[in-house]
Amino acid sequence: MPHADQTPECTVFFLPGLGLDATSAASLADEIDGRFRVVSVNLLDRGHAASVDALADVALERIAAAADGGPFVLVGHSLGGKVAGRVMARLLAGTEPVFGLAGAVLLAPSPPSPEPMPDEARSQMQEWAAGEHLSPADAAAFLDDNLGAQLDDRLRGAALEAIVRQPASAWRDWLTTGSREDATDLVGTLDLPVTVLAGDADDDLGAAAQPKLLGDVYPRARFVALDGIGHLLPYEAPQRVAAEIAALWDEVASRSPRVPAAWGAVIASTRVDHAVRGTLARRALADDPAATPRAMTPTQLDTLRALAARLVPQGTPGIDLALRVDAMLADGSGDGWRPAGAPADRDAYRTGLDTVAAHWPTEPAAQDDLIQRLIADGIEPPGTEHHGAEDESDHVALTAGGIRSWFEDARNDLMRVWLAHPASLARVGYDGFAVGGTGAEPVGWRTLGAGEREAWEPAELGRPERGRKNDSEDTTQEDGSTR
Repeated sequence: MPHADQTPECTVFFLPGLGLDATSAASLADEIDGRFRVVSVNLLDRGHAASVDALADVALERIAAAADGGPFVLVGHSLGGKVAGRVMARLLAGTEPVFGLAGAVLLAPSPPSPEPMPDEARSQMQEWAAGEHLSPADAAAFLDDNLGAQLDDRLRGAALEAIVRQPASAWRDWLTTGSREDATDLVGTLDLPVTVLAGDADDDLGAAAQPKLLGDVYPRARFVALDGIGHLLPYEAPQRVAAEIAALWDEVASRSPRVPAAWGAVIASTRVDHAVRGTLARRALADDPAATPRAMTPTQLDTLRALAARLVPQGTPGIDLALRVDAMLADGSGDGWRPAGAPADRDAYRTGLDTVAAHWPTEPAAQDDLIQRLIADGIEPPGTEHHGAEDESDHVALTAGGIRSWFEDARNDLMRVWLAHPASLARVGYDGFAVGGTGAEPVGWRTLGAGEREAWEPAELGRPERGRKNDSEDTTQEDGSTR
C-alpha cells in the first residue's frame, strides 16, 4: 500500500466477481506496492446483474467518481472480467467522462461471449439464490467449490461474509441472463496491454480455457497459469495478482510517455467531445513491442525507427513513431497529400526507406550528415530490383528529387504522429482539443489574449511535467549530444 507521504503513480480499479464485493480486493491492496492506489468498486450491491452494459454503467459511474485524471489499470475478476471488457470498450470509444486507461489484468474472467457453465452448477447456484441472501451453509459450499488453495480463517471468514451479504437477486439475474449474454459485439477487439491470470484448478474459466475464450478479444494478452489455484484469485493468490499488476504497469510505463493528471482531467471533462476523447485515449496506449509491421518490412520499420530517433528525439519512454506511421500507411489514414506525380505513400516509403538503408552509417554524426543530404538534395535509390521474400512488391521509380520529396513527407508524418499523442499536447501546452464539448454548442474559449488562460486550463500549461526524463527541455542522445 502507498505510504502516507507517497504519491501513487497509478490507480487500480478493481471489479469483483459474483458473490463478492469491494472487500475482495482488501488482500490485494495490502500486497501491492506503494506506487498504486487501489479503488475497489461494488458492482452488485444494487441487486441487479441481468445486463453487461448496465453493470458497466455502475462500474463507470463509480470509476468516474474516484478517477483523478492519472493513469489507471482495470482489474476484473470473473463476472467483473466480463464487465471490464465492456468498460474498456466504452472508455476507448470516448463516451465516458474518464481518461487514463493504461491496460488491464483479468482474473479468471468471464468472457464477452456466453460464459461456459455446466447446467448442473448453474441449477445448484440458482437453488442457493432462491431467497433474499445465500445461507451461510450455501455460501460455504460455493466457496469450497471454487477454491483450489486453502484460505486462513480470516480470509475465509471475510469471503463468507461477502457472499452472504450480496443480494441473491443479483445471483439470479447473472445466472439466468447476464452470464448468458453475448456481449462480443459490444466489446469488439481491444488492442491494449492485458494480462490474463487463471488457476489450473479452475475448471470452466481456468488457465486451459482462457486463451481460447479471450485470444481474439485481447490480441496483446499474456496468459499466465497459476499452479494449484482455483477460481477465487483475489483470496487465493493476492501476492501474485499484485506482482502481475506491477509487471504490467512497469511494461506500460517503460513504453509510453505519461499524460499529466491535470491534462487527463481536462480530456475527461465535458469540454472534450466523445470522438476526440476516444482518439486521445487510444493514442495514449503504450505501443505493442511485439507488433509486426503491416505496410513495411521489418527491416524498413527498423530503418524508420533509426531515422525517427535522430529526427524526433524523445528520450525514455518514447512513442514508437515508426510503428504508428506503419499503421497509418496500412490503414490509409495519412494526411491525403503528396507531391504531384509522386507514388502512393506506401510505395514511396518502401523505396525511400530501402534507399536510406543502403546508405545508413553507424555513427550518429554521419547519420545526421546523411539526413542533411536527404533534406537538401535527396539521394539516388539503389535500383528498382525486387526486394526479396519479405517484400511482395517492386520498388517504384524515384529520382533523388523524389527521395527528397518523400523524406519531407516522412519528416512531417513523424512529427505529426508525435504531436498527436496527448502527452505531446501537454508538453507543448496545446489544449485546443478542449473547445468542442459534449453539449449542443461548442464550449470554445471565453478569454483570448497573450499570456492569459482560463480556469479550466491545466496549471502547467506549456511546461513539461516535473521530474520526467522525456519531458526535459534538452534530450540526451545515444551519442551524448543534446537537442
